[in-house]
Amino acid sequence: MSPVPRLVVAAPASGSGKTTVATGLMAAFAARGLAVSPHKVGPDYIDPGYHALAAGRTGRNLDAYLCGPELVAPLFLHGARGCDLAVVEGVMGLYDGAAGQGELASTAHVAKLLRAPVVLVVDASSQSRSVAALVHGFASWDPEVRIGGVILNKVASDRHEALLREALDASGVPVLGVLRRAARVDTPSRHLGLVPAAERRAAAVDAVAAMAAAVSEGCDLDALLRLARSAGAVPGAPWDPAEALAAAAGPAGRRRPVVAVAGGPAFTFSYAEHAELLAAAGAEVVTFDPLRDEKLPAGTDGLVVGGGFPEVYAAELSANEPLREAVAGLALGGAPVAAECAGLLYLCRELDGRPMCGVLDAGARMGERLTLGYREAVAVGDSVLAVAGTRTRGHEFHRTVVEPGAGAAPAWGLTAPVRRVEGFVQQGVHASYLHTHWAAAPGAARRFVERCRTS
Repeated sequence: MSPVPRLVVAAPASGSGKTTVATGLMAAFAARGLAVSPHKVGPDYIDPGYHALAAGRTGRNLDAYLCGPELVAPLFLHGARGCDLAVVEGVMGLYDGAAGQGELASTAHVAKLLRAPVVLVVDASSQSRSVAALVHGFASWDPEVRIGGVILNKVASDRHEALLREALDASGVPVLGVLRRAARVDTPSRHLGLVPAAERRAAAVDAVAAMAAAVSEGCDLDALLRLARSAGAVPGAPWDPAEALAAAAGPAGRRRPVVAVAGGPAFTFSYAEHAELLAAAGAEVVTFDPLRDEKLPAGTDGLVVGGGFPEVYAAELSANEPLREAVAGLALGGAPVAAECAGLLYLCRELDGRPMCGVLDAGARMGERLTLGYREAVAVGDSVLAVAGTRTRGHEFHRTVVEPGAGAAPAWGLTAPVRRVEGFVQQGVHASYLHTHWAAAPGAARRFVERCRTS
């Protein structure tokens, strides 16, 4: 297989401008007629939505913690199949990974697994000559990480740019772009980060266009493309959902059950591989919008409700009483239901005092602090996703609190870095705050679809 030209966009710290630069590069190269494959390091669901707008192709995550280092290159090759260029946006600072796990799941780790050159985005707003020391430190920290260039962000003036370029002349790391301060390319944030593109599509399209214009004007796209083409072959073969399922234990059935997957502005958090695995397992995957659709898709045999922001849309979700009743009827009838984070809240009795589906005897409300981090977990009992004792890795990311009632067993026992039980298993329902990546556990998709066939 010929090498996929690729760049990893990283930064010394969060807030340096990675999303602006990475999204702008995707859009700028797509405007040149290149087929661009967008990727994001880590468990972030929001940035890939902007990447998809920029590239016209599904944004995909590369997470060495959730999926294991061995799947990073295959998942990358799966997403980048047939593309002319791949742009990978990093997470946090270049060398920041899973807490207490060394380099694991850091941008640097993923760059090494992909053998990809790194473009370092530096917020230069409060420095001049010191930028050279900063870049030198990042470039020399790990000799296996190849920093191929720097893009200077938030540069104040021509004089400021000249000082920065002069300082970097002796660093050996070329300046591949300079972006001036521009409020127009900013995107609004709230309690969990950027507002998802699906919630503000027209404004998001304008923001992506502004990012593309800024990057096209301020960056040397030809030099960046040459850098991307200097990457060698990615080790391994592309991930394939059918092959992954063939390796997973469990029988294959013939009937194609309908699996309804919640989408729309309230439920934007999902990994593309989940739907691909469900389809490869034999399901007919149908997306619906709980804000607008008053019925589940015709013939629904199972339901998947992923993450998102139901707290923002609680009034609208509550007002859609016909759909709430349909979801409750499906779940209480024993059909398989897999709910993550936002899906858990939707299945509760109420959210911030507004009626939800009432599948679970639990109330949910906004909390005062953010719960965030990678988790190791073990399945407490059998469910539609796992047998008791199954070990997995996941990620929590929420500012809500669920106060359980009675009648349901926990879904997971968290073993690290905290110890507690979490989530609900009730009849065919598996509901939890824990976000997992099914590429690391394809048996979950097969098990879910088989239960849909037999329920």
